[in-house]
Amino acid sequence: MVRDVLDEKAIAKLIGGMGVGHVRYPTAGGSDHAEAQPFYVNSPYGIVFAHNGNLIDSPSLLQYMDATAHRHINTSSDSELLLNLFADNLQKTGKFRINEDDIFTAIGGLMRQCTGAYACVAMLAGFGIIAFRDPNGIRPVGMASRKTNTGKDYLFASESIVADALGFSEWEDVKPGEAVIITRSGVSRKRVAAHAAFTPDIFEYVYFARPDSVLDGISVYRSRMAMGDALAVEVERVLKERGITVDVVIPVPDTSRVAALNLAQKLNLPYREGFVKNRYVGRTFIMPGQQMRRKNVRRKLNAMALEFSGKNVLLVDDSIVRGTTSEEIIQMAKDVGAKMVIVASCAPPIRHSNVYGIDMPSRAELVAYGRNTEEIAEAIGADLVVFQTLPDLIASVRQFNPSISTFDCSVFTGEYVTGGVNEEYLHRLESLRADNVKNKVLVNSREGQSENSRVNGIHTRVNMVASGGSVNGADDTVGLHNTWNIS
Repeated sequence: MVRDVLDEKAIAKLIGGMGVGHVRYPTAGGSDHAEAQPFYVNSPYGIVFAHNGNLIDSPSLLQYMDATAHRHINTSSDSELLLNLFADNLQKTGKFRINEDDIFTAIGGLMRQCTGAYACVAMLAGFGIIAFRDPNGIRPVGMASRKTNTGKDYLFASESIVADALGFSEWEDVKPGEAVIITRSGVSRKRVAAHAAFTPDIFEYVYFARPDSVLDGISVYRSRMAMGDALAVEVERVLKERGITVDVVIPVPDTSRVAALNLAQKLNLPYREGFVKNRYVGRTFIMPGQQMRRKNVRRKLNAMALEFSGKNVLLVDDSIVRGTTSEEIIQMAKDVGAKMVIVASCAPPIRHSNVYGIDMPSRAELVAYGRNTEEIAEAIGADLVVFQTLPDLIASVRQFNPSISTFDCSVFTGEYVTGGVNEEYLHRLESLRADNVKNKVLVNSREGQSENSRVNGIHTRVNMVASGGSVNGADDTVGLHNTWNIS
């Protein structure tokens, strides 16, 4: 946990007016400390780099790094690969000192070279901080500022809630294909990539983002309210067809609460909190391995019998991915006396791999893959499952920013906006990113062994702060401090 690592004692030892922070869970490859971000290269100019997303053309880029750029990649992370692409493009300037135009040119070159989803932040020693976003804007990143006695502080983050919590304002999303450079002298922005369809990942609104965040001008909270309203219409239609009545609506904590409440209000049904959450267990979705996820569901939630016993219960969840959590929760509801358990999902069935940095890689792991709605219900032990339709999901989000014409919905449709994703690629990705491979890498890293396969892909949240004044008594020099020995 960030709060356990970066406590007051650790923060007090940090020197300088700039910093890069990163929170990672592995969607592929190893969990070894060597793959923890941010990454750093000392040539050229000293670059610290953090990345949220996933490249889909890593093999060809690795070949380029080896044969042409002559740069060695130490880990299986495509984030290190992306850093070295950036460094290689900067080195092509051949300059002793670079300027903003050189950096914009380097980032533009990087965007022409690589394919995939990436929201990146970087720190250039003695120069400033940088953020850029892939041409389709699949992964989120934005910036904010706050006034100080000595000028302005600036921040880059994946979600606006980071800015709110730290007293920053004037949040603005980095646009698709745009790069932003912040130095002591000011802020420079430039679109460095050719125009492409703007397709932010809709799953950010369904699950990943905090409800109090605003991404690309869309309130996550409002979009989830709209998802609940739309899902209520579909649930009402299906229940009427089946002749089923529901006694109570219960959300699966925490993400689905907003949608569940709106659904209950629209259907004039009682809304109850039937599950009590253990705050000391993390999200089971991001745990590496089915066995670990299953084991932690009952540690994470406790069902209150008085809300379930003898009732037809409608459980509302944000989505059904592997089905591990859903199956355990449904069984918990039945164990405490639920007469019938109906599950309503705010998202359509997830039947396809995510190649843009979310941990749902293997189609074989997805409970909806190769199954219809009835078979999904049987697999997770539900009496009935109702899914949101894709048009309703898109409309629920898009209504708050009509300028976004479409979203990345590849996990529902199998259509990948960046191109370059074929069956061969998916098979290779699945063989590298399946749970058994990931667990093998984890075991190998503990035993001091190495994993030879290079695997692309991590999902992250990235934060970066630049201060207009000195931090912890540091002088006015903007530089990179390399002695991070915290005892």
